[in-house]
Amino acid sequence: MPIRHLRLLLSLLLLLILPLPLAAQVQPVPMVALSAQLNQADADIKAVDTALDTRIDSDQRRALRARAAAAQGSANDAVAGLEQQLALVDARIAGLGPVAAGVVETADIRLQRSRLAQQRSALDSGAKRGRLLAVEAGQLVTEIDQSQAQQLGQRVSTRVYSPVEPDFWRAVFAAVPRDTRRVMRFVEGGADQARANLKTGRPVLALLGLLAALALLFPVRVAARKAGQKFLIEGAPGHRLRRSANALWRLVIGTLLPWLSGMTLVQTLRWSGMEPPMWSGLLDSLAQAVGLCGFIGALGGALLMRHQPSWRLLPISTETAERMRPWTWLLATLALITVLLDAFNLAIGVSTAMHVLAEVAETLLHCVLAGGVLLTIGRIRAAGAAEADPDNLVVTRAGLTLATLAAWLVLGIALVALLLGYVSLSLFLVRTVTWTAIVAATTYILMIGADDVATSLFLRTSRLGVGLTHGLGLRGSAVDQFGLLLSAVLRLVLVMVAVGLTLSPFGADIGSIFGRMGTLAQGVELGGVSISPGTILRGVIVLFVGLTLVRLFMGWLEGRYLPVTDLDGSARNSVSLVARYVGVLLAGLWALASLGIGMERIALLLSALSVGIGFGLQAITQNFVSGLILLAERPIKIGDLVRVGADEGDVRRISVRSTEIELADHSTLIVPNSELITKSVLNKTLANAMGRVQLQFSVPLGTDPAQVRGIVFEAFAAEPAVLAEPAPKAFIDSIVDGRILFNCFAHVATQRDAYGARSNVLMTLLGRFNEEGVEIGTVAQRLELVGAPLPATATVAAAT
Repeated sequence: MPIRHLRLLLSLLLLLILPLPLAAQVQPVPMVALSAQLNQADADIKAVDTALDTRIDSDQRRALRARAAAAQGSANDAVAGLEQQLALVDARIAGLGPVAAGVVETADIRLQRSRLAQQRSALDSGAKRGRLLAVEAGQLVTEIDQSQAQQLGQRVSTRVYSPVEPDFWRAVFAAVPRDTRRVMRFVEGGADQARANLKTGRPVLALLGLLAALALLFPVRVAARKAGQKFLIEGAPGHRLRRSANALWRLVIGTLLPWLSGMTLVQTLRWSGMEPPMWSGLLDSLAQAVGLCGFIGALGGALLMRHQPSWRLLPISTETAERMRPWTWLLATLALITVLLDAFNLAIGVSTAMHVLAEVAETLLHCVLAGGVLLTIGRIRAAGAAEADPDNLVVTRAGLTLATLAAWLVLGIALVALLLGYVSLSLFLVRTVTWTAIVAATTYILMIGADDVATSLFLRTSRLGVGLTHGLGLRGSAVDQFGLLLSAVLRLVLVMVAVGLTLSPFGADIGSIFGRMGTLAQGVELGGVSISPGTILRGVIVLFVGLTLVRLFMGWLEGRYLPVTDLDGSARNSVSLVARYVGVLLAGLWALASLGIGMERIALLLSALSVGIGFGLQAITQNFVSGLILLAERPIKIGDLVRVGADEGDVRRISVRSTEIELADHSTLIVPNSELITKSVLNKTLANAMGRVQLQFSVPLGTDPAQVRGIVFEAFAAEPAVLAEPAPKAFIDSIVDGRILFNCFAHVATQRDAYGARSNVLMTLLGRFNEEGVEIGTVAQRLELVGAPLPATATVAAAT
């Protein structure tokens, strides 16, 4: 595992834990300083250009790239400053106004115009020079990236003898005597130097350094870990924040103290004069290897927490943690051995055959280790599936299945490449698998920590949240939303950094990787658009990444952000639908842009589609536009009680094409959105969710109406669903055919309560009227029977 990758991870970890300094206010830079800045950038660019003409290694190439990128940034900053001053000079020139014909200006005005013209000319020249320098620096950065990619391609495409070929082992055995002499010379020379230093040096100081290194590595590390956990238990708010902070603390302590232990041992050997000069490089690698080993071990411990399940970040069982923990220590040990072995081979100048043998051995060890991890995960998944454990991450996550299959595929390719003699390619693949796993695990811890910190600090019930709500008058939901948004931004930054770290072994970032994909295969051009396997694959990858980001964003939006807002269910659905379609549209445009299809070509494509829309897609387009109108104007919302034609039910879902209505018999009526826009729809809960109960009945003319009215009010009062406000009403509607017609009204909280409340009130009324001896009926209806031999018209009163 390259040490520079560990430095990148540690830098990211420290940036998230240590407070960032406040940015100072930018002061205007004089033109003299900007000119000096451009001169320095020009000198750096020329130095980088000259250095590229010579043979350079990977470290030098990275340093030159950083220097060129810094020169590009410096040139851009100088251009920005010059353009700002140029705008001020232009404003002063405009303030003087144009020279009027026939008017002789005073000497001081002419002098001022001359000075401003000279300043403008100098500023404009400096800005143009700065832009040119920025372009040159960018070209150098691109050239370095391309050379690095070419070097990587040459290295992984180099073929040597396969380990299964006799020539491979003949070369190894032929190199054994010479390499043995090199090893003995290195060991004996270092031992002789150590014995000589023992007489002149201070061995007591070296012994104290050894004891201090052991103390830092074991008792101090354990004590610091326990002290941090105790502090979190006593002082940190919230279980989630304590849990993530404990994981981060274990990771920092587990990395920093082993590295300090190795550095203490090496430095005390040097201070005491006991260090053999021949072993200096190997001892430096020892300190780095111990730090890397501690980082991997601490990372596994922070994730698994096999002895403290309540502090565990991963949703896995204790048995799973117990079975996975030994593999993390084996990986840490393998990293320690490989770093020391590389440093030892470099120190003694090992032969090419032995160097290739070491790479073969490292590749096989990585394959065995990765295969063991994958087999363990497979057995855990099989056992968990048999037990139907829904809380075990290893069992339930589909993404883990895809990652496992991808890892098996890469391992298979690596083994095939090893057997064919592409040792460097095989080693690169297995190291990439290991590095990706380390980056993913580190990013997981940091993302959980960022989420817990953001959502715990900016919470309406936290101290900061209470201070914001009381001091600034913010709503509690606004504080919660800001915490979730801050968490999303931090995690997005972490994902971007993790992607860059994952691609760092390739020597490129996301943009350069996608940019080079088009050069893998030359295709044909149609209308200025290159059609080739490379561009198609790039578009598919970009579309997949875009849709994945949309899915992750929608999961966060629907599961985290919208629930803490003050929006109702219908408004949440509208926001969710609009965000989903906008995200899919942006992902599609991103994919088209990666194919080289600009907006002008997309406009032509849409105009061509409009012809098809005009003929065959009218209904779909009409429903789509109607759906957007429903989501924007919201005449119908989720949960509304509506009547469409003869059907009445609750609105359950509104999409851009149709609306789903659940009827009383629990069936679902799917209505095209155009029907809801162009036709009449009865929305019983649009303006007011309150429902009304209406009773109509008649009593004989001789009945006391006040008594009947009182019984009605008592029946309404006895029903819990009937509201006191608005108060129930009872009216005499008319007197027809010797009967008094009553029309009574009451209100309930929702339309859905009206039917049951009406039934209960009728049951109460029937019982009371029966007790009081009041005869009730409906309005008398006149029915004429036509036909002989009936002598007259009969009137029949029918009760309904």
